Amino acid sequence: MFITFEGVEGSGKSTQLHRLADYLRNRGIAVEVTFEPGGTSTGDAVRRILLDPQSHIEPGAELFLMMASRRQLVEEVIRPALAEGKVVLSDRFVDASFAYQGFGRGLGLEMVQSLAQWACREIWPDRTLLFDIPAEVGLNRAVSTGKKEAAAGQGDRIERCGSDFLETVRQGYLEIARREPSRYTVIPVTGDADQTYNDMISIVNGWFEIAQ
Repeated sequence: MFITFEGVEGSGKSTQLHRLADYLRNRGIAVEVTFEPGGTSTGDAVRRILLDPQSHIEPGAELFLMMASRRQLVEEVIRPALAEGKVVLSDRFVDASFAYQGFGRGLGLEMVQSLAQWACREIWPDRTLLFDIPAEVGLNRAVSTGKKEAAAGQGDRIERCGSDFLETVRQGYLEIARREPSRYTVIPVTGDADQTYNDMISIVNGWFEIAQ
């Protein structure tokens, strides 16, 4: 099974992904964890460019960089892991391009879809968890946390696009979820991390038929 985690900055999806990986491994399920942009040496180089606050990237070029990183991740990590029978958990995947470049940058879904067919080939998420939080709330959380791409309080290149841009991205995600209800599950981030975790586990248990 291929499960992707989506959401705007500060939604807590990365934390919940690692908690779910531990939960599944403790129940004897083989798990591969990866992320975007990055996850390979090529992807990590692309990530540095995309998140560097000093980078000035045209929206179309941003999309092509994301797809190149994704193609490498599919061929180097995701496809082999699925072939081995592992559950793959990815922190972002193709829906991020629909939300950020298609909706957020205004490039449109058709352009993203055409490139996604090349980058992903037949590899597509079986399930997607969308951690939904108001963009301004999530952005404040994200910027206050230091990371290698930007010091605390500074924000990386995407975070510096601001809450209006990220709210457009958020609404894009919600629109995708409305269009694909069989794949998408929206988890509102309204409480603390433990509440979000419990909400996630109650959903995932049904997918794997794990008794609660």
